[in-house]
Amino acid sequence: MRTYHCLPLFIWTYMFYTVDALPLQGKANRDFPSKRMPSLTKDHGKTLHRTKRGWMWNQFFLLEEYTGTDTQYVGKLHTDQDKGDGNLKYILTGDGAGSIFVIDENTGDIHAVKKLDREEKSLYILRAKAIDRKTGRQVEPESEFIIKIHDINDNEPRFTKDLYIASVPEMSGVGTSVIQVTATDADDANYGNSAKVVYSILQGQPYFSVDPESGIIKTALPDMSRENREKYQVVIQAKDMGGQMGGLSGTTTVNITLTDVNNNPPRFPQSTYQFNPPESVPLGTHLGRIKASDPDVGENAEMEYSIADGDGAGMFEVITDQDTQEGIITVKQNLDFENKMLYTLRVDASNTHPDPRFLHLGPFKDTAVVKISVGDIDEPPVFSQVSYLIEVDEDVKEGSIIGQVTAYDPDATNNFIQYSVDRHTDMDRIFSIHAENGSIFTLKPLDRESSPWHNITIIATEINNSKQSSEIPVFIRILDINDHAPEFAMYYETFVCENAKPGQLIQTVSVMDKDDPPRGHKFFFEPVPEFPLNPNFTIVDNKDNTAGIMTRKDGYSRYKMSTYLLPILIFDNDYPVQSSTGTLTIRVCACDGQGNMQSCNAQALLLSAGLSTGALVASLLCVVILLGKATPQCHSALSTDYGFLGDWGPRFQTLADLFGGQDSDRD
Repeated sequence: MRTYHCLPLFIWTYMFYTVDALPLQGKANRDFPSKRMPSLTKDHGKTLHRTKRGWMWNQFFLLEEYTGTDTQYVGKLHTDQDKGDGNLKYILTGDGAGSIFVIDENTGDIHAVKKLDREEKSLYILRAKAIDRKTGRQVEPESEFIIKIHDINDNEPRFTKDLYIASVPEMSGVGTSVIQVTATDADDANYGNSAKVVYSILQGQPYFSVDPESGIIKTALPDMSRENREKYQVVIQAKDMGGQMGGLSGTTTVNITLTDVNNNPPRFPQSTYQFNPPESVPLGTHLGRIKASDPDVGENAEMEYSIADGDGAGMFEVITDQDTQEGIITVKQNLDFENKMLYTLRVDASNTHPDPRFLHLGPFKDTAVVKISVGDIDEPPVFSQVSYLIEVDEDVKEGSIIGQVTAYDPDATNNFIQYSVDRHTDMDRIFSIHAENGSIFTLKPLDRESSPWHNITIIATEINNSKQSSEIPVFIRILDINDHAPEFAMYYETFVCENAKPGQLIQTVSVMDKDDPPRGHKFFFEPVPEFPLNPNFTIVDNKDNTAGIMTRKDGYSRYKMSTYLLPILIFDNDYPVQSSTGTLTIRVCACDGQGNMQSCNAQALLLSAGLSTGALVASLLCVVILLGKATPQCHSALSTDYGFLGDWGPRFQTLADLFGGQDSDRD
């Protein structure tokens, strides 16, 4: 706290002079009127008299922070009822009465016995009354008055923050606002200039300035560059008393950072780059990196690389590494030393986020020359194709040439090539190759039905360097020829009811063929030429690779003929035509009225007729043999056994009876 000794004495001398100079009737305080307490007297209980107010004082003022050895004189309470004879007693109550403020009960003089601080309490409300000592009667009604504490400049301005953090874009114009600082003063802003604050800059010139009234900090130099200097520390002073000499002050620090703008184009640190890849590098290989420098930061330093022109624009590409902002030269097509040894590229590096405000500075890109020298290596043989497909008929003769592969040495030496078959891919040694000209030929017969494809690997090796070799797959497709006859697709269990009528379908047969004709299968069904006309059954070709077996007569008897053998001629439509004969065994069965089979036990019928099982088997065996060719031995066997066939003997007079060649049911 600051204290002043002469100023209070001057003020109070002036106040007392003013109070004493006022007329007695004009000393009543108009701003704080006293409460009129009526003085009531009894006049035989009939009349009331109001006592005339007689308090005399002004509003009292007292300076804070008094540090003298004596008490501070505040003022004097006085009433016009006081005759100066000491008969009246003055009493003081209210804020601080008795502890801070004391009154001389005889004279009404008020003193402050303690140091006061306006910032803690700026005014005190007290009450005063005057009492007649003899009667104890209150001669003046109790009234309030105020003691106001006048401010002195005892508080320095204080900033709301001890440290401010601010930023402003680099290259900003003069007068660009950065931040506003604020200081407050606890002194009375309504009394004097103690709380009137003025701002000034103590540190940070000539880069920044501050508005003395608002505290707004602004740029003071044009085109400040972040790349030259990024951070500034500015010290601002706030001084009261309007900045005049003798005022109190406080300071704060403002750390100001210049933020980046894109005002710098990328620049290559060198004009030419050289890379030397071997010709064998795979596609997508990174040959090397180039990088342009950009003093900007963040997205302002982001750039992309591109090939502007050059004789290698189609052979290479450049991609941008987003993390390192480097350009990566990448192989786009296979390199060939023998074809071209040197490529030249012009590569651009350009900012991806240019700032239109600085385009007048020039194009925000730079160009560098990239030279790529291809190195020669000893390369393995190269086949004329990436794979080979060979088609060959399955009936080709052994030793026949079925195809050829070719390879060459891509190097300038052009070494001779020799060919071989990878035997891991041809374990059965079906194929071989001519070592000099690459002709592939067969060593064994081919069968499409067992192996329709053969996938072998051919190896080409340089004669002068066996380590340089290449492999190529050769796919050999075996083409089908018609070398298999059609045959029944399954074994058919066929029966005919004894009560069957002519024209009934008893069986539908289909066939299969191991061959695979390009136009698909087409099969035909006919009776065998030996039995072109069958009196018992008819073969109907359905024209869809199936045939239907139809009854041809009215009723069959299993007692007379229990089994019929129906040979069917089947042939295809490919070249050469392949055919076969399939025999259908048809049993005669007893059926119900709906045609459902009930019994077909031909063996029981034969045994009841006296034919032994051994004789029956022997007879059937001869029948099977006779399907192909009727031998004299079977004729003899049948004739010999006729004796034990009993009553059935006459039924087998000829082979035609078994195959239905003639009606065996005739009487």
